[in-house]
Amino acid sequence: MKEEIEKLINLQAIDSEIAGFDTDIAEKQQIITDREKSIQEKKEAIAACLEKTEALLQQQRDTNAENEDAGTRIKDRQNKMMQVQTSREHQALLKEIEENKKLLKETDEKVLHIMEQIEAVKLEATELENLCSGEKELLEEETAAVEKEIKKIDTTRKKVASQRDTLSEDLQAKSLKRYNMLLKKRDGLAVVPAIERVCQGCFMAVPPQQFNEIRKGDKLNLCPNCQRILYYKVKEEEVAVEK
Repeated sequence: MKEEIEKLINLQAIDSEIAGFDTDIAEKQQIITDREKSIQEKKEAIAACLEKTEALLQQQRDTNAENEDAGTRIKDRQNKMMQVQTSREHQALLKEIEENKKLLKETDEKVLHIMEQIEAVKLEATELENLCSGEKELLEEETAAVEKEIKKIDTTRKKVASQRDTLSEDLQAKSLKRYNMLLKKRDGLAVVPAIERVCQGCFMAVPPQQFNEIRKGDKLNLCPNCQRILYYKVKEEEVAVEK
C-alpha cells in the first residue's frame, strides 16, 4: 500500500503541474483579452465623441438660426420705428430691439462656446484614435508572442500528460477512481500531507490514532473533514536531525 500511496502522491504532483500549465496559458490569453477589451473601450469612446460632436453641431445650427432670427427681428423693429406715431409704440419697439440685441449677444457667446466644445471633443477623439492605433499594433505583437509561448507550454504539457497516463495505468482502479473524484471535488487537490496531525488541505486536526495509521502508511487514510487522501510528511526539522 505504501507503494500505491507513493504513486498517488506522484500523480498529484503531475496534476498540480498540469494545472500550473493551464493557469499559465490562461494568464497569457488574458493579456490578449485585456488588450482587446482596451481597444474596444477606446472604439466605444470614439463613437461617443462622434455622437457628442454631432449633437453639438446640431446645437450650433439651432443657435445660429436663433441668432439670425434675432438679427432679423432687430431690422424689422428698426424699420417699424419710422412708422410709429405714438410714444408708447416707440417704447415698445425699443424694448423689443434691446431684448433681441441681448439675445444676439447671448447666442454669439453660445456659438463660440459650442465651437470650443466641438474642438475639444474632436481633439479627444483624435487622441483616442492614436492610442487605439498604437494598441492595435501592440495587440498584433502580443498575439504572436503569446501564441508562441502557449505552443511551448502546450508541448511540455502534453509530455507531462503522457507521464500521467502511464502512472494512472499503474494504479489500482479503486484508488484511481477515488483520486479522480476527489481531484474534481476538491479544486485539483486530492492528495495532501498530514503535518503535526493537521491536514494540509483543509487545515483541520486529524485524530491521534488515525495520524499514527497515516505514519505507518499501511492503508489509504482520508481526512475526516475534507475526505482528501492523507500521507505522512516528515518535518524538515526531523529530516535535519536524521541527517
